[in-house]
Amino acid sequence: MARKKDSETTAEDDVSLFRRLMSDAKPLRQMDKAPERRPSVSTRARFARQDEREVLAESLDADIDETETGAGESLHFHRPSVGRRTMRKLGRGNFSVQDEIDLHGMTVPQAKDALHEFIEECESRGYTCIRIVHGKGIGSGDRGPVIKGKVNKWLKQWSEVLAFVSARQIDGGTGAVYVLLRKNRH
Repeated sequence: MARKKDSETTAEDDVSLFRRLMSDAKPLRQMDKAPERRPSVSTRARFARQDEREVLAESLDADIDETETGAGESLHFHRPSVGRRTMRKLGRGNFSVQDEIDLHGMTVPQAKDALHEFIEECESRGYTCIRIVHGKGIGSGDRGPVIKGKVNKWLKQWSEVLAFVSARQIDGGTGAVYVLLRKNRH
């Protein structure tokens, strides 16, 4: 008679031992699950707001190549929802500027942080028209207007910005922009 290998004998012994020990075991009864609670509207709004902040911070950190912006070049941008008449009024300075920030003379990281805080504060106050003074980059030498190009990029990336256009000469000309913000939904 052929003798079984030790590993086969051990495996069969393990299986029979397990079955013998489990013969009088009874399955656990199903546990009742707690009813699923849907988050309240305020919780959703809070998380949506947090998501928006994170996206804004991420977009300001994004290193996307922007087109070169000249010192005397006018900036303009608008979302499809903004009409020509609104853009004309914005460019003529017909909207009341509710607050402004002066970024020129700052480094890019300083300007990024200051702009981020400023826009968040304006949004929380319900402001719809602001002015951003970015400067013309005259002190930047051959590099051209660094902050101006960054502001152009950052404002286009932020969903709460509906439109912006270079300011009238009396308000800073091509060294500043009027910005139209979406009305605060919260």
